[in-house]
Amino acid sequence: MPLVPSSRVRRRVWIAALAVAGVAASAVTANAMFFTPPAKPQAAQVSSAAVVPPAPVTTTTTTTEAAATQAAPETTQAAVAPTKPQEPIPPNAVRVAEFVAECPFTHRLPDDPIVLPNLPGASHMHSFFGNDSTNARSDVTSLEKGRSSCNPKIDLSSYWVPTLLVDGQPVEPTGTTFYYLGEGVRDDVTARIQPLPHGLRIVAGNAKATAPDGSTMSRWSCLHAGHVGASKDFVNCPPGTMMESYLDFPQCWNGKDLDSPDHKSHMAYPVNADCPATHPVPVPKLRQVLRYPVNGDPARFKLASGPGFTMHGDFFNVWPEAEMAQRVRDCINRIVKCGPDGRP
Repeated sequence: MPLVPSSRVRRRVWIAALAVAGVAASAVTANAMFFTPPAKPQAAQVSSAAVVPPAPVTTTTTTTEAAATQAAPETTQAAVAPTKPQEPIPPNAVRVAEFVAECPFTHRLPDDPIVLPNLPGASHMHSFFGNDSTNARSDVTSLEKGRSSCNPKIDLSSYWVPTLLVDGQPVEPTGTTFYYLGEGVRDDVTARIQPLPHGLRIVAGNAKATAPDGSTMSRWSCLHAGHVGASKDFVNCPPGTMMESYLDFPQCWNGKDLDSPDHKSHMAYPVNADCPATHPVPVPKLRQVLRYPVNGDPARFKLASGPGFTMHGDFFNVWPEAEMAQRVRDCINRIVKCGPDGRP
């Protein structure tokens, strides 16, 4: 007969088996504690900044600001380069930073596509120069489809001012020159002037002025009669002369906005021959010179906006970008006087 282990022997065998099982369980627990493999990395952890582009930066504006303010594409895209090779400076070149556009009168409308967009007839009467399609609903796209009275024809920009009334009748200027200048700042600032951004809108002067003050940017004078002197209001020009209006637009841009709610804050005038930190980008100064075939008693004269000191100008830039860039490079930055063709 086989031997049957006694109860004492069976108890010892059972205790030994339990001891072996406990050691094995302890080993498994230790392995789990110290040798757990790392979790697989998530997809975001293996991506890099070079692979995943950053989210676009956006700004928050009020409804009014959104309607009046447009970000300039130049802040996110490289400026359009000139298409023409740079020519050497001729030995007889006039060393003045300037190029020009001669833009005769085209039409009159009680419209203002900058201050009162999409509201035909809501403005005082304006005289328009350059782009012949300008009206209350004009934007960059529509102006690019228009025609220009300018020399050069490539300038599709629109320029407008309040209509001059003489004895209650409209009189248009016979001389209409728009100078783009590098003056008013130091030469080192002129050297870094950048092209006016495509679609930029600027208003200079104060149409609501109640008296000549610091907001009056225009000057009235007499052609060939400098002894009369310049004034912020109309002047009495002698017979045989013409009355002139000069208006300088601001030449410092904030670098981001093509317009602003008041149509002025995105631009500034230089301070101490340099652009202020708030408007760090120097651009060509637009000088509007209009010559009216009138003289004599200024009591006969009135602007559609009011007295002579309410003279103001609006500018909507629709120059082809490469053409503007070429003129800034060849004429402004190098301080060379150029004609309408952009050449010295």
